[in-house]
Amino acid sequence: MTETQDGAELCFPQLFNTSCRKPTPPRFEVMLIHILLSSISLLTVALNLLVIISVSHFRQLHTPTNVFLLSLAVSDFLVGLVLMPGEILKKTSCWFLGDYVCTLYNYLDLAIISSSVGDMVLISVDRYVAICDPLHYNTRITMNRVRFCVCLCWLCCVVFSLLFTEVFPTHLERYTPCDGECVLVVGYIAGIVDLVLTFIVPVTVIVALYLRVFAVAVSQARAMRSHITAVTIQLSVTPKAKKSELKAARNLGVLVVVFLICFFPYFCVSLAGDSLVNVSYASFIVPMFYFLNSFLNPVIYALFYPWFRKAVKLIVTLQILQRGSCENNML
Repeated sequence: MTETQDGAELCFPQLFNTSCRKPTPPRFEVMLIHILLSSISLLTVALNLLVIISVSHFRQLHTPTNVFLLSLAVSDFLVGLVLMPGEILKKTSCWFLGDYVCTLYNYLDLAIISSSVGDMVLISVDRYVAICDPLHYNTRITMNRVRFCVCLCWLCCVVFSLLFTEVFPTHLERYTPCDGECVLVVGYIAGIVDLVLTFIVPVTVIVALYLRVFAVAVSQARAMRSHITAVTIQLSVTPKAKKSELKAARNLGVLVVVFLICFFPYFCVSLAGDSLVNVSYASFIVPMFYFLNSFLNPVIYALFYPWFRKAVKLIVTLQILQRGSCENNML
């Protein structure tokens, strides 16, 4: 087997002058990467598949909010099914699938990330209208509008990713130093565009909407307590309002904080451009944060709903195979 002067093996021995060296991380590190990414990948696929089956199968769950959850689950399902295995291959061995597959992988990476962020924005808008303008929710958030928004979100993500990989200077022959490596490196300007469109603007919208939702929820809880005190209704109702207020604050805080923690490192690398590409630990830890978010999304958005636990029970016990199971009462 062909080796370089320092004894490193080549990915393509026949291409001595242009071949990359085979990754030679410590065995413990390789095992750790495989265990972590494989476990997260399996859990991400399983949890999001449960969400997809639940919302798609049971007719009572065909609501505008759940359509947004379904779109989010699809994007996170693709993360676990496509992106995580590709990341394992990139980090632990040479890239033997060629430049075309590498370009396709990078394109899917951008498209899926963008769609996940877009779905979170749509969910924020849905919750904002439901809590801040409940009287007009049914007229403003209709199933046709929701389906249109979801399709538009995916279409914009597809077009954006196509432009980002083809128009901006990210061509592999310019930036990949050798054969056997799959790297998408963007310039500083492209990193700024990506940072603004897929991080700063969405995060600003999400935080602004959730802060407004939180303020309205707190004011409604206080008004309810004041009304209860004024009309001397049963005292047992008061703790429920206080508990609802704390639960709303906790859930909103979890949604925003987890999203920021998981996505902030990824977009820091996007902003840094070339400077962090060759940092092995950064190139490993950053995708881990994003993948972790795809695993946590179904936990945060779905496990809080009682219907999800009921749907999982019906799915696991194969009761969904019975005739008429789609008409079950899930609420």
